[in-house]
Amino acid sequence: MNKGTLQTTVHQKIAKVTFSHPAGNSLPSHLLLQLANEFEQLSLRADVQVIVLKSEGDRTFCAGASFDELLEVSNEADGIRFFRGFAHVLNAMRSCTKIIIGSVQGKTVGGGVGLAAACDVCYATDAAAIKLSELTLGIGPFVIEPAVQRKIGTAAFCKLTLEASHWHAAEWAEDKGLYAKVFPTQEALEQAVDLLAEELSQSSADAMAALKKIFWKGTDSWPSLLTERAEISGKLVLSEQAKSALAQFKK
Repeated sequence: MNKGTLQTTVHQKIAKVTFSHPAGNSLPSHLLLQLANEFEQLSLRADVQVIVLKSEGDRTFCAGASFDELLEVSNEADGIRFFRGFAHVLNAMRSCTKIIIGSVQGKTVGGGVGLAAACDVCYATDAAAIKLSELTLGIGPFVIEPAVQRKIGTAAFCKLTLEASHWHAAEWAEDKGLYAKVFPTQEALEQAVDLLAEELSQSSADAMAALKKIFWKGTDSWPSLLTERAEISGKLVLSEQAKSALAQFKK
């Protein structure tokens, strides 16, 4: 069984991190751990100045948490451990010393929206609609909330969370600040991302590292905050309502 992959290439100070999974580029625990470790390692590399985060394919950027793994959670400890994986990734992106550019080529759901929000700047195609579907599954976007609300504001986050069964267009996400720019094609997206990455790779590394700290000012509490949020999700995913909803959605 294809359990997904994570690949990183480094060329002329630009690291491209590409994740994939046959189930809509969803994120099981092992991919979450690999992503977090990759950001932590790239943060220390002198030959890397900017990071591009992307996924494979041309339809879906990220389907969020792995439903298969969520259905297998049988106790609170395992549930908390799974959602801490998302917390680990978001904190690794937040504390990474390199600027992270998100390249969102298609629809993204739940934790995938969190990944996009944790990028320092995010470009997308007009096919990159977003949805926070967690409430329909008996849980909520607790772990990713600080990252998403930081980008789009309280009112937009409430709308996105409560309209859990609705897609919101890429243009809406651009208007709210999640996406910096939206492009008509994946080719145009990739060209724009490459151009920005090249420009940043030639900028002052010290200046960008200092800017990164400013961008994330006020988030020092996230290590403990996101852990607390993981505990909420880890408990809720064990409910009969959540198990039933996950099983039905998978069908």
